[in-house]
Amino acid sequence: MGNATISPVTNMPAKTIRPQEAAHFGALAADWWDPKGSSAMLHRLNPVRLGFIRDAIDMHWGGDIRARHPLAGKRALDVGCGAGLLCEPLARLGAAVTGVDAAAENIGAARAHAAAGGLDIAYHAGELAALDAGRFDLVTSMEVIEHVADKGAFVHQLQERLTGGGLMVLSTPNRTTRSKLLLVEGAERMGMVPRGTHHWDDFITPDELCELLSAAGLKTGEPRGIAFSPLRGLEISDDLALNYIVTARRA
Repeated sequence: MGNATISPVTNMPAKTIRPQEAAHFGALAADWWDPKGSSAMLHRLNPVRLGFIRDAIDMHWGGDIRARHPLAGKRALDVGCGAGLLCEPLARLGAAVTGVDAAAENIGAARAHAAAGGLDIAYHAGELAALDAGRFDLVTSMEVIEHVADKGAFVHQLQERLTGGGLMVLSTPNRTTRSKLLLVEGAERMGMVPRGTHHWDDFITPDELCELLSAAGLKTGEPRGIAFSPLRGLEISDDLALNYIVTARRA
């Protein structure tokens, strides 16, 4: 269990998985890799997130921006990996990748897709605290913290997986009036996102996330928005109102 956050009552690692959330996303597993299916929005979002991550990697380690494998020799962990939409690109960037997800159905789909593509990715289902895999140079968690039962414990567990000179990247919806109207009431009612995916009260603001990261001994970079433009689609932006992405490292 490593140095996972300990509950003072049970003396066990704090649980972060909500069973109903795991069941919701597990039910989508078979459709996860279909760019026109229930995860279509993730397929549109993934290249934007990956572009940000690649830039962050190059800045953090001072690598060659032209390099095809900037993560060669490094270990990467994606928490809440779903069926591997981010794990596979990280593996192609050269990392030894581990993915962990709350839903066993997602891990099954991830393993099958990676095997079909000839990618060697270690996948695990269950609590992050139960993962016996050491520390990682890169830790990512995309659109996950809004679904966990204990955000503080979750951030501490992410921090405990990060090497001393490592890089963390998190993204999540912001808790604003616009995100409630567009992400919850709009996107779900229009069928762009499966019903029940978002719970607005669980969204976290950039200031709140930065406070949690600071409490875990992490220093954050400047949050960047992921916004929608009618002409350019989803893009990195100064507008944090809908969704944002941020880096962190040990303070």
